[in-house]
Amino acid sequence: MSFQDIENMPIQWEDHEDIAMALYARFGDEFGESKIYRIRFTDLLEWILEIPNFEGTREGSTEGHLEQIQAKWVYEWRSNQK
Repeated sequence: MSFQDIENMPIQWEDHEDIAMALYARFGDEFGESKIYRIRFTDLLEWILEIPNFEGTREGSTEGHLEQIQAKWVYEWRSNQK
């Protein structure tokens, strides 16, 4: 599934891969693997809340969600490095 396929679908906190795809679509190769893992959770949270079709709330965020999103974002970045 591409980002274009999901850009109009509602996204929740559990949709780690969809969030990661949206972040990669926004930032592209600006953030590589090591840089993604150094992003402060406060910044990551704000970027996620800015995703147009994200329906989760700030209060619904957990450290576990943010860690999973970082890992999926790295996976998305790696899969685009060909």
